[in-house]
Amino acid sequence: MENAQLFDAGNKGRGLRATKDLSAGDVVFSEPGFAAVVFDSMAANVCHNCFRRKSQLHRCAQCRFAYYCDRTCQTACWEEHRLECAAIRKIVTAPNQQVLAARVMWRIHKETAIASDSQLVAVDKLKDHVTDLGEEALKQLQANVSSFFDYWSSGSKKHSADYISHIFGIIKCNGFNLSDQHGLQAVGVGLFPNLCLVNHDCWPNCTVILNNGNQSALNSALHSKRRIELRALGKISEGQELTVSYVDYLNLSADRQKMLKGRYFFECTCDHCTQHTKDDLMIAAAESKVTDMVKEVTAFSKERLEKIEAARVEGNFHEVARLCCETLKKQENVLADTHLYKLRVLNSASEALSYLRCYSEAADYARKMLDGYAKLYHPNSGQLGLAVMKAGVTHWHAGQIEHGHGLLCKAYSILLITHGPNHAITRDLESMRAQTEIELKMFKQNERENHAMRQEVLKDNNIFTE
Repeated sequence: MENAQLFDAGNKGRGLRATKDLSAGDVVFSEPGFAAVVFDSMAANVCHNCFRRKSQLHRCAQCRFAYYCDRTCQTACWEEHRLECAAIRKIVTAPNQQVLAARVMWRIHKETAIASDSQLVAVDKLKDHVTDLGEEALKQLQANVSSFFDYWSSGSKKHSADYISHIFGIIKCNGFNLSDQHGLQAVGVGLFPNLCLVNHDCWPNCTVILNNGNQSALNSALHSKRRIELRALGKISEGQELTVSYVDYLNLSADRQKMLKGRYFFECTCDHCTQHTKDDLMIAAAESKVTDMVKEVTAFSKERLEKIEAARVEGNFHEVARLCCETLKKQENVLADTHLYKLRVLNSASEALSYLRCYSEAADYARKMLDGYAKLYHPNSGQLGLAVMKAGVTHWHAGQIEHGHGLLCKAYSILLITHGPNHAITRDLESMRAQTEIELKMFKQNERENHAMRQEVLKDNNIFTE
């Protein structure tokens, strides 16, 4: 790879570092991936080639498992799908874990464990952490291995249970969630060997996004494959280690460490964890509030968040909105605007009210939420950029065009760095930004005309009052 190289990262094992100075928005590297699969729950709603979410997809007539945007996507994916198609027909159903493991195995058979010259490590040399799994996780892995052999029985080469366990362990610890073209929902998981070498930091200097590729050009020579992109969030000096965050920063340092230990089996010792950076803001109370009251409202908020999530899963957005409003009233003047529980309730309230088309109220909550986010997130965080974009759209729908346009412009400046100018979400955002700019000019023009008319009316009224 031109911009990154493998190095010994000490107690973190291997890592990648920059081979030259990088600036915000630079693509450090892109990687097509070794194998990827759509989640079972999204199988009929997402193209199995480009991972775009669409309402109408074409189904594979033979296995009736895979779905594609059109014939072009199906043809592009056929080399990967060809072998599994017969296997899926044989067992009727195929959970995505078995499909992904089988795709890894077929790829290893075809090209060995290194698929290209730019791949820095063989996929079966990645860590599996099978020996670190708890009792329940180990039972699930063994069940997956047993199911895999039913699925793989049509394969030409046999493998030991230990080797397949190793592959499943690699997928579990190294799988990267893939989002749809809007970047708003995880729709699948993939294995990207070079990305697996990028170590974690809670305050990283890089971010990872999925570029869904382009299969729509009439000339197939202009088509591009689905790939992940590692992008710099700011200035990175030559020789500096490249890092990404494996978890959402909006958690207390102890909770982030617990999540990382449970999923990836390492103790996070980054500066933000060891120094508990911003933990004070995430549990902050409003000024001059007694400890007992803060504890009571915190416990109440935690309980309510569970009920809010249950109502959201059921699709009962009226109940979500009611619970959020009651909880925010209880939190008022007790929890600070940066408290995690308050931010989570504000987010749920804004989303529920937007769904219910109560845009003005949703915009008010979104604005308060962004004030807290801005004090906690990295200024070029993709999560912040997407939150600002959604808030901008909410303000736009609420008729608050000037504020909405400002938020969309701010979101665009962030997503240019995290996603780049050619990503679908950035292009959509640019279209919205252009539209709000037109509407804002029209509004101001009408405002000037209305003001002139009003002045004329007032002038005429002054005549009558003289």
